[in-house]
Amino acid sequence: MKKNIALIFAGGTGNRMNTVSRPKQFLELQGKPIIIYTLELFDNHPMIDGIVVVCLESWISFLEKQIKKFEITKVVDVVPGGETGQGSIYNGLAAAESKFDGDSIVLIHDGVRPLIKEQTITDNINAVREYGNCITCVPATETFVVRQKDGALDIPSRNDSLIARAPQSFILKDILAAHLQAQSDGINNFIDSCTMMSHYGHEMHTIIGPMENIKITTPTDFFIFRAMVEVHENQQIFGF
Repeated sequence: MKKNIALIFAGGTGNRMNTVSRPKQFLELQGKPIIIYTLELFDNHPMIDGIVVVCLESWISFLEKQIKKFEITKVVDVVPGGETGQGSIYNGLAAAESKFDGDSIVLIHDGVRPLIKEQTITDNINAVREYGNCITCVPATETFVVRQKDGALDIPSRNDSLIARAPQSFILKDILAAHLQAQSDGINNFIDSCTMMSHYGHEMHTIIGPMENIKITTPTDFFIFRAMVEVHENQQIFGF
């Protein structure tokens, strides 16, 4: 039976966060780890049927306790990451394939992107249903400068430029096939799923997501996250 699955990647070590005691996805705000804020968004979404989490192996036990503590009910599996980000995503996809139909939709999302909105998840699912894939983007707000192999600079028009974020969403069997092809080709360093799919000839479809959908990788990002949580709480309390 076709389902909508969230694959949450929580395998990073957080070197840029300069944390010593715990990886960035387990840093807490108001007593709740970042990864739980992210999981709650998918757990509460009415169109999401199941969640697979890819986690640092040494932190799986801790994460499972947090999932139970915060009553996250849709997690069907927590699996260890691989040697690379690409390998980690493959582990999660393989776990999803063992539990769901290959025609299901899988939304691949960073555990440290806790500021997406319910509408973004809905838009991803609807776009995959219509086009076969979906990349969540935001408009470019600064100019890109691309250095060519010959040293020349290419400056694309900002109006034509988008920044790819997450979720990046696909038909499960399609993204799995791309991973297997990459393994066969000996490629293990694709930067993300949309780059892999584009490399293997898939035409990508995009939606525009919220600008605050940042990836929390530095202390500055964490301060922005904290401020946004306070804004959302004030909106609920004071109605603005």
